[in-house]
Amino acid sequence: MPISAFLIRLAATLSLTLAGINAHADEIHVAVASNFANALKIIAREFETATGHRVIVSIGATGKHYAQIRHGAPFDVFFAADSRRPELLEAEGIALPGSRFTYAIGKLVLWSPKPGYVDTQGEILQTGEFQHLAIANPRLAPYGKAAQEVLQARGLWETLKERAVRGENIGQAFQFVKSGNAELGFVAWSQVRRPGQPAAGSWWDVPTSLYTTIEQQAVLLEDSPATQAFVTFINSEAARAIIRQSGYGTP
Repeated sequence: MPISAFLIRLAATLSLTLAGINAHADEIHVAVASNFANALKIIAREFETATGHRVIVSIGATGKHYAQIRHGAPFDVFFAADSRRPELLEAEGIALPGSRFTYAIGKLVLWSPKPGYVDTQGEILQTGEFQHLAIANPRLAPYGKAAQEVLQARGLWETLKERAVRGENIGQAFQFVKSGNAELGFVAWSQVRRPGQPAAGSWWDVPTSLYTTIEQQAVLLEDSPATQAFVTFINSEAARAIIRQSGYGTP
């Protein structure tokens, strides 16, 4: 089913679901990539208020969630940090055909909580004036893969990979930097840019030409009025505004 047709069907289902809120409220189990967790929690609260459904969020690395879902983990919706895993789940017959869609475009930054530490061109990577550089595991996390691509594009991967402190996901990479276990690190702009708050520290806004576009896609794993309503809500302009305010692009 084409995505546009799928979303039209979801919109109709949402209307029916909202009409029957008091009669039947469900739990929706959502697996979400670490970088999108904060934005999703805000959206989930709005959705819960509007519908009466409850959203239970499981946060982790996209690669790990993918493996869990393939082994039968009981998730209803999967918000990945890439497009590859949702594509695979659809091709493998695990996800609902035609339900895959792009919900956000991720942005990579080199960040330190110290003001003035990271320059706006990322030259600190060349000077090497640091002991540890945090990145997410490139094999598990799309943001880690993007970080590796940036270092390779600058000819620094072989030089700096021994200094890399690798988190299982982008959330761990961010914590390494925030806690001081690494002086700086490649993180998601959404982790630095919170809605209604000024960005802290210093950062290099990494040019998107240096890494593969981080197209974050979601896919339905279970078909129900509640999950359909949630996906429709995610595609509403109200939810898209929250996504943009959280440091992402939207399709």
